Amino acid sequence: MRLQPIIVPGWKNSGPDHWQSRWQALLPHACRIAQSDWQNPRPADWIARLAADVDDARSPVLLIAHSLGCLISAALPVPLRAKVAGALLVAPADIERPDAPECLRAFAPIPRQPLPFQSVVVASDDDPYCALERARTFAADWGSRVVVLPNAGHINADSGLGDWPQGLKLLGALRRRASWRIPTPAKRIPPIPLHDPA
Repeated sequence: MRLQPIIVPGWKNSGPDHWQSRWQALLPHACRIAQSDWQNPRPADWIARLAADVDDARSPVLLIAHSLGCLISAALPVPLRAKVAGALLVAPADIERPDAPECLRAFAPIPRQPLPFQSVVVASDDDPYCALERARTFAADWGSRVVVLPNAGHINADSGLGDWPQGLKLLGALRRRASWRIPTPAKRIPPIPLHDPA
């Protein structure tokens, strides 16, 4: 079954050189969340926008999230989680850290409940916005697999990843693992032919 990739950018959106923007051009059928205000994010608005896009999807969803987008993905309302087949959660933002921008503090507390779908947290060992141990803690709480990138910063355009082929491989592996939990339609059983009593 085909999955619907939904790209979930973080604060201030992802620019043209960001891997998310490159993937939007590379991945067939990918759509991207369009928030009404990228500079001044409000939790209720951002989560509602993601929820609406997941609800509108005609096939199971594969979330491709970065930074603050990881947190709203983890905060997706419970009734909609059954529509999600998997999530790639890249460089989750630790908005509870002391030096977090004031406009992001409203997203606290960070959702920490287990996610009922396959997920991978990709973290860097030198991300200025989330210490590696914090990213590992989020992953453990969410039930996510962890992949650590060395010296990749916030895993954004400044990281110089280009199309980020390693990330595409992680997405492909996640897609394959996610497919097992999607129920396939039951095979149609042909009607039993009526025997002619003659």
